Amino acid sequence: MSGLKTSSEVDVQVRNRGQVPNGADAYARGKVLAVISHVREPVLSAQVKLTQSVNASAVRPATAQAVVDVNGRPVRAHVAGSTMFEAVDLLQDRLTARLARARRYGTHGPRGSSGTEVRAWSDSLGSEHRPHRHHMPAEERRIVRHKSFSLARQPPEDALIDLEAMDYDFWVFTDLASGYDSVVYRDPRTGRHRTASLGLLGLEREIEGLLSVSTVPVPTSGVNEAVQRLHLTGLPFVFFNDTGTGRGSVLYHRYDGHYGLITPAL
Repeated sequence: MSGLKTSSEVDVQVRNRGQVPNGADAYARGKVLAVISHVREPVLSAQVKLTQSVNASAVRPATAQAVVDVNGRPVRAHVAGSTMFEAVDLLQDRLTARLARARRYGTHGPRGSSGTEVRAWSDSLGSEHRPHRHHMPAEERRIVRHKSFSLARQPPEDALIDLEAMDYDFWVFTDLASGYDSVVYRDPRTGRHRTASLGLLGLEREIEGLLSVSTVPVPTSGVNEAVQRLHLTGLPFVFFNDTGTGRGSVLYHRYDGHYGLITPAL
C-alpha cells in the first residue's frame, strides 16, 4: 500500500500568535481540511499560522496564513481580516483559488493559454485582503532576517507560476536562457506582473499578455545603499546587483515594519 496520506488523513497543524480567539484554531483546521478534500494529488502536509496583532488601531489586525504541500510542491495563501474568523474565511477562499491555479497551470504553465485566459489568470486574485505592513520609523528599522539559498534556474513564465503558488509579492530566480539573476513581481501601482533582470538578455524577453519587462536598469549597490533606496522610494522591495557578491539580491519590507534580505547562495 502507498504511504501517502489522503487529504482526510492530513494533520493540519495550527500555530497561534498573539491573543487569538478561542475556537479559531479548530475553525481554521476545519476550513483547510474542507479545501484540501477537493485536491486530487497527495497532500503531504498542511500548516496554518494565525496572528492577532497587538495594534488595536489596525484596520485588519487578524492575519491567517496556510502552506499546503501538494505532492512535494508548496502552495501558500496569506490574508488579513477585521476579525480572526473573517480572516480564516478569506483564507479558505484564497487557498482554494491558489490550489486550483496551481493544478491548472502547474504542469504546462500559462504559455499555452490564450491572451484572455492569461489576463484572467493574472487578475483573478486581488490584493484587497492582503496584510498591510506595520509602520515603523525609518531610524528604528533593522534587517532582522537574512535568507540565502540557491536560486531556481527557470524561465520567467515558471517563476511567475511559483510566485502565484506561494502568494508572494516577488520571486527571485536565475533566468534559464540568459543565466542572469532576475525577479518577477507584482507592480504595486497597477497590480500587474513584471520582470527585471541583471542582464540585457532579460530585457529582450517580452512575454506578451503575461509579463511586461522593466526597462529601468537594476541598481548596483551595497546593502546599505539598498536600504536608503528602499526608504526613499517607498516601494515594497528593491532588487539590486550587490557589489559585494555580483549577484541579484532583494531587500524588502517585512510586515512587522523591519527589513528582510534575500541573497543567492554562493
